Amino acid sequence: MNMVGEMLEKSTLEAGDQPWGYWKLRYFKALDAWNKRKWKTHNGVISRHTGLPSRAVQMLRNVTWELTVTDKSKNEVTYDLSWLRFFETSAVLCWNGTLWPDFHQISTIQLHGVSRVALSCPGLKAPGWRSLMDVVDMQSVTKSMQDYGQDQLVELKLLKPDVVMGLWRDQRSVAFVTFTLHLYMLLERSTQGSSLSPYVERVLEAPFDDIDPDYGLHGYQLHIVLHSTECEIMSASFSQLFCRRDQICDGHIQLPAINDSCFSKHAPLSGNVTLPWRCEALRGEVKNRCIMSLTLLDEFNRPFWCVSSPVALKHPEMPLSLFHAAEHFLIHYQDAEGQVVMKFVQMEEQKQIFLVGLVVYVTTCKVNKYFRKEY
Repeated sequence: MNMVGEMLEKSTLEAGDQPWGYWKLRYFKALDAWNKRKWKTHNGVISRHTGLPSRAVQMLRNVTWELTVTDKSKNEVTYDLSWLRFFETSAVLCWNGTLWPDFHQISTIQLHGVSRVALSCPGLKAPGWRSLMDVVDMQSVTKSMQDYGQDQLVELKLLKPDVVMGLWRDQRSVAFVTFTLHLYMLLERSTQGSSLSPYVERVLEAPFDDIDPDYGLHGYQLHIVLHSTECEIMSASFSQLFCRRDQICDGHIQLPAINDSCFSKHAPLSGNVTLPWRCEALRGEVKNRCIMSLTLLDEFNRPFWCVSSPVALKHPEMPLSLFHAAEHFLIHYQDAEGQVVMKFVQMEEQKQIFLVGLVVYVTTCKVNKYFRKEY
């Protein structure tokens, strides 16, 4: 921390009378500069499967998250995090309780990362630097939100690909809100924005290559994890994924990872596909729901597309022809940058579910922009 003290001492000599809050801002900027230097030194090795620093979770130990809920009367309430769970490439954050505004009265929900400063004063809440990460405009999302599932007590609404709201079925009041966040750039997003504006990630491009005619179509590596809010269900990595030019279709390149006819790559799930929830003393679970965390690396082992989102296990319209005596399931995820299609079967004589098909689709727009191509 010597560097923080030196920066503040230099600022003291240069500054005269300053407005209220000046020194607090100077302190947090100095602390942020010190943290950036520390992160670069202590991030650890980069995982060859996920492209993430091995110490990504440890570096978040002094960070927490807050929700600020504003109702239609402009009243604001800030909620502390109820619980948090880290997984291999993602984090699940949850806020619950009984003091939420009525669902129809909520105007916005803001997610902030908060960098706490350790104090030696017991009982005193430590000050923190707030970094805006997301704003959920309820008027906009209620038009597009999806019914995500239900049990006897709650029904789930998917407000955005990474935001789930649980409503009590008998009252339509808010039981909890969860955010699922990918670990890629989570530290920067949680600490390097301001209270009013989010961290802006630097736009990266692949090295220029005018020799390889299929540049941007090969060398991909995929790491995918399915998990609940409590435990991991499946984790797998696939290397050297590619797309032939004649496979580019409907504005997407397709990267097959598992073919249903390649039995050696079929992967079993380690448990039931359910999404447990808890709100104070009450608990439950919604069946055939889980969280998918996807990390697609480019040929330079850099994260190219990262997703962490709740998904649904559903029955497909057409069964897989190779597995007549089986129950069939499908997970289909889609956003502006791509799609993921996962096929599953459960044999009649077995209770275990197997992943038998996996294809990732990435938009040619994203590929062209990153690799400077025109597919």
